[in-house]
Amino acid sequence: MRAVHFGAGNIGRGFIGPMLSNSGYKVCFVGRNKKKITQLQERGQYPVTLANEDRDRFMVNNITAIHLGDADDVAKAIAEAEIVTTAVGISALKDIASAIAKGIELRLRSDNPKPLHVIACENGIKSSKKLKESVYLHLKQSIREMADECIAFPNVMVDRIVPVQKNKDPLEILVEPFREWIIPRSDMIGGYNKIQGAHYVDSLDPYLERKLYTVNTGHCSAAYFGYLEGYTSIQEAMSDPGIRSRVHGVLKETGALLVHLYGFDPSVHHKYIEKMMTRFENPHFNDSITRVARSPIRKLSPTDRLIQPAMLASQYGFEVTYLVSAIASALFFDYRKDEEAVQLQEAIRKFGLSEVISTMLMIPADHPLHSKIIGEYHKIRLKNPHMTGSSFESMIRSLRQ
Repeated sequence: MRAVHFGAGNIGRGFIGPMLSNSGYKVCFVGRNKKKITQLQERGQYPVTLANEDRDRFMVNNITAIHLGDADDVAKAIAEAEIVTTAVGISALKDIASAIAKGIELRLRSDNPKPLHVIACENGIKSSKKLKESVYLHLKQSIREMADECIAFPNVMVDRIVPVQKNKDPLEILVEPFREWIIPRSDMIGGYNKIQGAHYVDSLDPYLERKLYTVNTGHCSAAYFGYLEGYTSIQEAMSDPGIRSRVHGVLKETGALLVHLYGFDPSVHHKYIEKMMTRFENPHFNDSITRVARSPIRKLSPTDRLIQPAMLASQYGFEVTYLVSAIASALFFDYRKDEEAVQLQEAIRKFGLSEVISTMLMIPADHPLHSKIIGEYHKIRLKNPHMTGSSFESMIRSLRQ
């Protein structure tokens, strides 16, 4: 069996590649880094280390690689594959769409009768649907109709923390022991080969939102709380009892919402929350706060991990105190090497906090959350006199509104 995976980075090598290889696939990585691609070609394997007490280590075998620029080779690999996966980031899906489209067209013209599953393993909702839309832009209508019959783009949920790597071997990857890959049966074409370790379910939505509102919401909350206190890693931040308590408060608020929305057993979900807290605290690796907090505009978008659960919880009358604190903390993220952080602070300075909440976070001025976020923002500013001058200026401007 053959698999093509776009992205030879941390998630690709540390999560998707090992699971596909362990399921009997020969995995072909497609990437831009020529040096890394060459090393994968020459070695045909690489080591993975688990961030646990024993530092368990295993080899991922039966792999090869192709540079993304070798368009004909990439297309041929897709034409012969049973599965295509990605881990390139949602924003980069459009950049690989033409390569996937070329492979699909070659496959269909070669009369390959086997179904193909194209799965975007990205940290977001309906990533495969977004990938399909981008791919279909590069296909003629006649090819699209053929593809609809034998090519599926199932949306999935993936979860594994892979920190910034500092290994002597450029191919070695350090990952946390926990992993979760959830795939909806209804989106698959019959006769597919199951991926060992993946969890096949009838409906994806409960698991997607459970992960988004627990793992993603909790992780970024720890990052934004920790950034304000001057910590550099999630593990450092979570060792602070005050921050740990606040993160736990966030997850209790999202947990109440999830139990209401999907009927999760409260005791079972409580155990899930505790397991996620343990993951964030993992002392066997350091997960950079700036990595987890990066792209604050995206993380503060109305359909993402902070605003969406806060709006829903507010709608259903649930407590949002800790969620509001996390949102307000995110508005202070001013890491200069993060383009979105710079844009966010510039917008607050130029237009005022209230306008940013209305236009970027899409929370209307007359919504109860709007004034709560502004109030919490001011409390944080008063407790943190070390905040930048631009933050102070934005606070003054928002006070006048």
